[in-house]
Amino acid sequence: MSPEETDHDSDRAADRQAVQEGRIGIEPFDERQLEPATYDLRVGPQGVTTSKKELVDLRSAGYLAIAPGDFAIVTVHERLEMGDRHVGRFGLRSKYARKGLLATTGPQIDPGYCGRLTVGLTNLTPKTISLPYKDDLLSVEYHELTEPTERPYQGPFQGRDELRAEDIELVTESTGMAYSEVLTTLSSLSKNVAKLSGTMNFMKWWLPIGLGIIALMVALD
Repeated sequence: MSPEETDHDSDRAADRQAVQEGRIGIEPFDERQLEPATYDLRVGPQGVTTSKKELVDLRSAGYLAIAPGDFAIVTVHERLEMGDRHVGRFGLRSKYARKGLLATTGPQIDPGYCGRLTVGLTNLTPKTISLPYKDDLLSVEYHELTEPTERPYQGPFQGRDELRAEDIELVTESTGMAYSEVLTTLSSLSKNVAKLSGTMNFMKWWLPIGLGIIALMVALD
């Protein structure tokens, strides 16, 4: 076994032990979500997008659809509790990054934090990207501090398990045109310009012919 594999096994064991001893809380905890150096968090029960403009319950809908250019916020399935000696670093799973999703939240989970993470996502591609409920979404690395922090997290997101009205309003009632709407408008404009161009080409060829026929008819009279 290589030194790197040994280190990964050690990281897995340390994370498992920290959870078992209550120094890190992951609810629900699933051994299958443990990776060599990370723990994978899954897509949670709530989401909202700038184009849909309403709260989506993924437990019943099954997935959250993020349209081209859309901005979305989604909760994570697992509830986290960070001890005063642990910090987390998280990032988007590579399979979604390769599809063109950009995470706009994070990347740090402070010591003392508890609650469900809320992640902002932007679709940078011309195709709709779906997030199935409970699909692997984020990878979290846990690091132990040399000594407990003197200032555990007590920010505005402490203890949040669901999206609140103000979170939804930021997405659904934002002023101006959403990026997804801009793309739709530009696409429609492009099609209209193409149709107009085709009409002008038709007139360019047939208008002189029509005028010539009219002139000939007048001359014959």
